[in-house]
Amino acid sequence: MERVRFRDIKPYAVVASLDELRGPETGMIHLPHRVRWQDDKDVDISDLGGARMAYQALLAEGDETVQAQLLNRRVLQRLWPQLHLDQRVRDLWESRFPELTVADVTQ
Repeated sequence: MERVRFRDIKPYAVVASLDELRGPETGMIHLPHRVRWQDDKDVDISDLGGARMAYQALLAEGDETVQAQLLNRRVLQRLWPQLHLDQRVRDLWESRFPELTVADVTQ
């Protein structure tokens, strides 16, 4: 019997367009509890580690509304190659937005 993991069946959210991503490029953001359960919900996305953690959480746990509110298109494209995401999340976003697969980390 093949093992089925929750991450293999979990529905992930994806915005309809990268143009919807109007979050800040720098500064602090507050991650909702449903996105980040730990105490460190206030994240400085000016810091690479903070930005990666926040974006990974938002892509894996956020709905379209919170993604549009907190993610930023330019930041997402810059961070994309560095994000540690479940393969289903990565495939879902890249199939909808092929431009992410050619994201340049120097942007």
